Amino acid sequence: MSIVIFVLLRLAPGNIVDILFSTGGYVSESDKQLIMKELGLDRPIWLQYVDWLRGMVTGDLGKSYRYDLPAWQVIKPLVPVTVELAILSTIVAVLIGVPTGVISAVRQDTALDYALRVFSLAGLSMPSFWLGMVIILGLVAWMGWIPPVTLVPASENFKIHAVQFLLPALAVGYRSSALITRITRSALLEVLREDYIRTAYAKGQAERIVIWQHALKNAILPVITVIGIEFAFLIGGLVVTEKVFNLPGVARFLVDAVLWRDYPIVQTLVMFIAIVVILSNLVVDLLYGVLDPRVRYA
Repeated sequence: MSIVIFVLLRLAPGNIVDILFSTGGYVSESDKQLIMKELGLDRPIWLQYVDWLRGMVTGDLGKSYRYDLPAWQVIKPLVPVTVELAILSTIVAVLIGVPTGVISAVRQDTALDYALRVFSLAGLSMPSFWLGMVIILGLVAWMGWIPPVTLVPASENFKIHAVQFLLPALAVGYRSSALITRITRSALLEVLREDYIRTAYAKGQAERIVIWQHALKNAILPVITVIGIEFAFLIGGLVVTEKVFNLPGVARFLVDAVLWRDYPIVQTLVMFIAIVVILSNLVVDLLYGVLDPRVRYA
């Protein structure tokens, strides 16, 4: 992954030196070469990669070309914002998606099932950033209030901080909940047709016990997989949502860093996202063994 990130970034046309000189309308080859030498961009790519890898191992993430500050110092305040938003969005998605999926499966082909399927289809159809703008416009039109345009720390005002994150979490979580609803419904419908479910009903077990303790436990594995994938996606896929709600997060900052060809920042952020994806998949695989004895014994 580190090789792919490093090579693809340098295959993109132009670098920060070209951008700076084109923006200023001033071209001097001697000055450009001097800056490139100062930034280490004149060295062979393989040597730049080795130096970056050595720095990653030792904890030196390099220095931002644009801000002339250590990369970690620039990135550190961004990570908690994106992680908090991703966690809240995932919680919202699970709280909405799993119960609606279960109800839709249990009440298959009823009016309630059709309504919940339309609800989930609408969530998949509406971009989260558009829904976020609708929420903001609704607050302005109905309540005459708009969320603060700058991030308010929880230590300063927890109520405003919670609202700032709850609104985008609802917008993003609704979209993710739609996918979870559909997966939960499909998986649960397959399980409900199994013989042991009919046996449980025949023994006089209550429907609540059969659904939540027998059927859902065996249908939850694909749902857990989708939740893990969605969480990993949210870490790097909230670019427009963070822009709409003016949240200084990783995804939004990553776009600016790419535009400026700020290699140390981009490489660190993409590696961070890649690590989150890998760890999310690892956690999902470990949960398989916890939730399903068949996986554990195999």
